[in-house]
Amino acid sequence: MRDRSKNRAGFDRVLMAVAATFLTVSATSALAQADPARSAAELAIDAAIPRPEPANLPPPTINDFKLDTTATVPDAAKTRPSDIVTAPAADTRKNDTATTTPASPPAAATTTPSAEPAPEPTKAASNIPPADQPVADRLRETLGTKSLRYFDRKAERAAVEKFYATREFAPLWTQAGTLNASGKGVVARLRDAASDGLNAADYPVPDFTAATTPDLLADAELKLTACVLDYARQAQSGRMHWSQVSGDIQYPEHPTDATEVLTNVTTAKDASAALDGYNPPQKLYRELKAKLAELRGQGEGKVVPLWEGPALKFTPATKKQAAVEIEDARVPLLRAKLGITENADDSHYDAKVAEAVRRFQAGADLKATGILDDRTVKALNSPKRDRQIDTVIVNMERWRWLPRQLGAPSLGNAYVILNIPDYTLKVMQNGAPVWNTRVVTGKPGIHATPLLTETMKFITVNPTWNVPPSIIYNEYLPALQQDPTVLDRMGLKLERARDGSIHISQPPGEANALGRIRFNFPNKFLVYQHDTPDKHLFAKEERPFSHGCMRVQNPDQYAATLLNITMPNEHYTPDKIRGMYGRSEIDIKFPTPIPVNITYQTAFVDDAGKLQLRKDVYGRDATMLALLRNSRSKDLESVVAHAQPSYSRPSGNLPAGVNFASDSTFSSGPFSSGPSFFERLFGGPTAAPPVPRGRIPQRRLFDR
Repeated sequence: MRDRSKNRAGFDRVLMAVAATFLTVSATSALAQADPARSAAELAIDAAIPRPEPANLPPPTINDFKLDTTATVPDAAKTRPSDIVTAPAADTRKNDTATTTPASPPAAATTTPSAEPAPEPTKAASNIPPADQPVADRLRETLGTKSLRYFDRKAERAAVEKFYATREFAPLWTQAGTLNASGKGVVARLRDAASDGLNAADYPVPDFTAATTPDLLADAELKLTACVLDYARQAQSGRMHWSQVSGDIQYPEHPTDATEVLTNVTTAKDASAALDGYNPPQKLYRELKAKLAELRGQGEGKVVPLWEGPALKFTPATKKQAAVEIEDARVPLLRAKLGITENADDSHYDAKVAEAVRRFQAGADLKATGILDDRTVKALNSPKRDRQIDTVIVNMERWRWLPRQLGAPSLGNAYVILNIPDYTLKVMQNGAPVWNTRVVTGKPGIHATPLLTETMKFITVNPTWNVPPSIIYNEYLPALQQDPTVLDRMGLKLERARDGSIHISQPPGEANALGRIRFNFPNKFLVYQHDTPDKHLFAKEERPFSHGCMRVQNPDQYAATLLNITMPNEHYTPDKIRGMYGRSEIDIKFPTPIPVNITYQTAFVDDAGKLQLRKDVYGRDATMLALLRNSRSKDLESVVAHAQPSYSRPSGNLPAGVNFASDSTFSSGPFSSGPSFFERLFGGPTAAPPVPRGRIPQRRLFDR
């Protein structure tokens, strides 16, 4: 019995050892099924041993094994492959249970702290070429601590830092210390900035040939990046903000995004063309750019001076003698400067050259003789002081303020463009003019027509004229104090509320100050386009006569043109429009609004390809030139030279008990159109003479 017990105890110990071994193997191999051949004793032992609940965890990866930093790390070169524990690879065979093979246990590591500090974690593999890594390290350091030195705009600075960080601070413009294709492209574009009316001095290209160390290369890299962003911003939005020129300008903002610029330029096949793409895309802008090159006489981007010599004169043919064309070696260069491409190498001073010289002299405030004398040569050799070049440059700058998309895409890119100094209005569609007419614009000063871009939403046939408060206060109230019946005799209606507010209006009719049609594009200046009873003004060459609104010569044709674009199935004609004339207002809404762009183009290229110059009626060119010439001394984008005036209420004190009635429909602002009160009475200046009693001829009432 005793021997049996002893044998039973020994057998139990054997079973326990076998069970422990089985559990160890089971934990590491993760068997999916129990062995059916096992004995009842083995199964009983398994049932008696407590097991943890299974956890729904993914298989271990290499990241689950952390290095014991307190242990001595063996030298990598001396570590045997057999001592390295690797994570088991997952078996991806479908419907099979993943199994692992137990790895040999690593050699026991000593727990004695090492005298040397633990090494830094191994960095991930970098995509930066080894030759560029030192520059990348300097860029990382500089952008982390000194980026303000290169980028003073907070948003740009943050964008640049993030952009470089996403590419591990690899340089954008160089490879192994030499300009790459993108770098060469942007450098070429920056150096040719003058061809777009910009100032190349605003984008100083660093000297990469002198950058012989990682520090100098990183410095040149960031300077070039700053120049690229400056060029893109100024090419797209302008060297100055429109608010600096005058308070009566408002165009939609279209700022550049630094990340988009860098991505676009660095991924383009032609970096120079990509950067050039931030200049205005409009045809009229490109035509001005070509004329600028002609005026400067550029050959491959360089200005070649015309040397002095004897005066050149063309003598036309007469009955007694043939035409005299003087031959001179300077004539081919003179042809290039004046943009004469026909017979470019001809050295004869012929009639075409003489006529081009005459036109140049007229534009340069010289006596227009057509003779090439010393004064004309000097003017040709001074393009920076030439008025034509300055005028072209400021007009190119104004094009940067306009939207990149002038028209409505769903209407064939249709839009209205009105040029104030030219006193013309055009309807454009599919890149070509559809219709044009003459207009009257605002007087210089407080009544100047504002520059803006808005959308025309509807037209009003038989409009009511709500007299603006500025006209009521400055013109009508003084007249009412002298003659209380004057408004009745003019056909105006005065309404006065209990609170003392007054409202003056003129009902629809043939004599209405707005004529028969008003074209509505709501804007902050409360101006619009409209008909007028004063048709005789359209015969004048210069037509700045209104209070700010724009009077259209042929409003019935204008209305029919717009309605046929927006509602082609309605078949509007001028006769159909005139058939709606009467005493009741009729609003015709556009299903799709048409953009209206009010511009100020004192220089433009006409349909025949000739440069046209117009009088700077509002003095805008002079203001812009002064700002452009001072661009190096102050930030033109942050200094607002003119405070925004109020367009809703005239200055001064109102008579006791008089207020202005609020009217949301074009009732306020000095730009709201309408005749000057005294001009309508007497056809003269806006002084305040005594108002004569008696009958006033209707024609004189609207003689503006």
